[in-house]
Amino acid sequence: MMAIEQIIEEHGDYLLKVAYLYVKNKATAEDIVQDVFIAFYQKQGQFRQEASLRTYLVKMTVNRSHDYLRSWKSKRLTLFEKITGRTTAMTPEKEMLEKTVKKELVEALFTLSVAYREVLILYYFEEMSTVEIAQLVHCPEATIRTRLQRARKQLATAMGDFDWEVLRHESI
Repeated sequence: MMAIEQIIEEHGDYLLKVAYLYVKNKATAEDIVQDVFIAFYQKQGQFRQEASLRTYLVKMTVNRSHDYLRSWKSKRLTLFEKITGRTTAMTPEKEMLEKTVKKELVEALFTLSVAYREVLILYYFEEMSTVEIAQLVHCPEATIRTRLQRARKQLATAMGDFDWEVLRHESI
């Protein structure tokens, strides 16, 4: 068994930099690195030493970062940040750009039909699941998923040149 304190001391800063390069948020990167160390501590017997410990931990960190970026939490946070203009590292330039994006997004949101606007608001802002939304609006869950998909597509089209990959390719 390796001393976890020594491993954290030797590799913690580097893993934090790796995670930050992926998620671009210090708090999230710290959470990812903490999860990596906890997972390693719990399962360090599975480490077969086929690669260096650093390489193994970096691979775990990259995998956890990818998992986070694919998660609903990440996608909702990204959309929320684009709408509200709130991010962790706000510069004056970023703040102005975010306000412009927010204004255009709100305008684009109001060009959608009520049914599409409703599902986007309930899903992203109220953080309701598609099942909960279906129960609330009294229609099948498949209809809600279809509305979400179409609403994202229409919103992305209305927004033009902005990078709305999270809306275009998000699956339910």
